Amino acid sequence: MATLTRQDLNFGQVVADILCEFLEVAIHLILYVREVYPSGIFQKRKKYNVPVQMSCHPELNQYIQDTLHCIKPLIEKNEAEKVVVVIMDKEHHPVERFVFEISQPPLLSISSETLLSHVEQLLRAVILKISVCDAVLDTNPPGCTFTVLVHTRETATRNMEKVQVIKDFPWIVADEQEVHMEEAKLIPLKTMTSDILKNSSGGILD
Repeated sequence: MATLTRQDLNFGQVVADILCEFLEVAIHLILYVREVYPSGIFQKRKKYNVPVQMSCHPELNQYIQDTLHCIKPLIEKNEAEKVVVVIMDKEHHPVERFVFEISQPPLLSISSETLLSHVEQLLRAVILKISVCDAVLDTNPPGCTFTVLVHTRETATRNMEKVQVIKDFPWIVADEQEVHMEEAKLIPLKTMTSDILKNSSGGILD
């Protein structure tokens, strides 16, 4: 049985692989549930033994994949603090934010089999919660779009301009209006903690 420790070279990569796969499913599902795009571009699939809706639009899928490909090195180095899916109205004012807080608690060792089993159970619970979040969130205005923000630690911010993972897909500083929402209220959706990471997701709306 393989055992992972924080000192292993592939520890960060394992965490990043798990989280990026989860974030991809979560982003697709948020866009479907919150009706950012027509339901006709989504297809039902199964992830973590749970039925989910995934986009079949090539350009949208490529944007999400490129975004996560750029985020992955930050997660590997434990330099990403939050990943935020921001839904904006026609005037590009945020109407909703889904915040995923990322952290890697101290760990001595864990078997890879136990890790995957435990994390999949936790991620399954988060996906199910996102699927029914319409019950606690208001209807968004028509014509919404979305963007993905990454909150990094200070050391990562200083180095990000030097690193461009994908050509013609550079990091840019988020507009102030994308980051802050006036008179926002927080609706917690789910908090999950495993031996390697903490993931807290919540919907924030004005």
